[in-house]
Amino acid sequence: MFSRRSGAGSSLRPAFFRIPAVLALLGQLLAFGSILLLAAALTSFAGIQISIAHAALVQGCVAAVVAHRMRLAIWWLPIQLCFPLAVVASHAVQLPPALYLGAFLFFLVLFWSTFRTQVPFYPSGPSVWRAVAQLLPEGRALRVADIGSGFGGMAMHLARARPECRVTGIELAPLPWIFSLLLGKASGSSARFVRGDYEAVDFADFDVVFAYLSPAAMPALWLKAQAEMRKGSLLLSYEFAIPGVEPAIAMHPLPDGPMLYGWRMG
Repeated sequence: MFSRRSGAGSSLRPAFFRIPAVLALLGQLLAFGSILLLAAALTSFAGIQISIAHAALVQGCVAAVVAHRMRLAIWWLPIQLCFPLAVVASHAVQLPPALYLGAFLFFLVLFWSTFRTQVPFYPSGPSVWRAVAQLLPEGRALRVADIGSGFGGMAMHLARARPECRVTGIELAPLPWIFSLLLGKASGSSARFVRGDYEAVDFADFDVVFAYLSPAAMPALWLKAQAEMRKGSLLLSYEFAIPGVEPAIAMHPLPDGPMLYGWRMG
């Protein structure tokens, strides 16, 4: 089901520097260098020394401006603005180093490659699960994939609602995948949970593909679906539409909640 992707090292380097998290880090480094030069100039020529808190605030503002100029997603701006202040505040509190390590490891196994994929952990809910189950074509056993399956709630619900179907949850982050795997076995669910990148999965293996990703991932998802999904299969996306592509299905699982979109492959 999964395939390897190869390429020369030189071709990977430019792609690495297009990763949003890498661009954000470069923005912070650029802002930090600017603050050092500014602080040195103020001290040398005006005898003014700026405090660490003020320097962190200015660095955050510069990093946010750089992020905007780099055309990073809008949510990076407050992250870039607040990051230096958060570093200064955490240093002032003097929490045990082990606490930082523990928090880092927890978020690492929870979010894993979010820095690369721009797909954070987005849990759906029972109302979405029920809506998706109602959209599954009747009369035949289907092969259903939940890409980015998180803790497995959607996949296990579909397996209960349509026991004749083969439901596969695909998750890249280790913690949600392990949790869904153990919970599925403990509850006797027929849903199958696979750890891996959905980009390496052949969508031709499925009749229905459900996604709850992010706006940044939708254009590439649509190209992959067009290239691989068979005629008559169904692509579903909760909350995030495909830019410029009219959905065949658009409904609200909850009256005031986000939309559930669907596209039938021609």
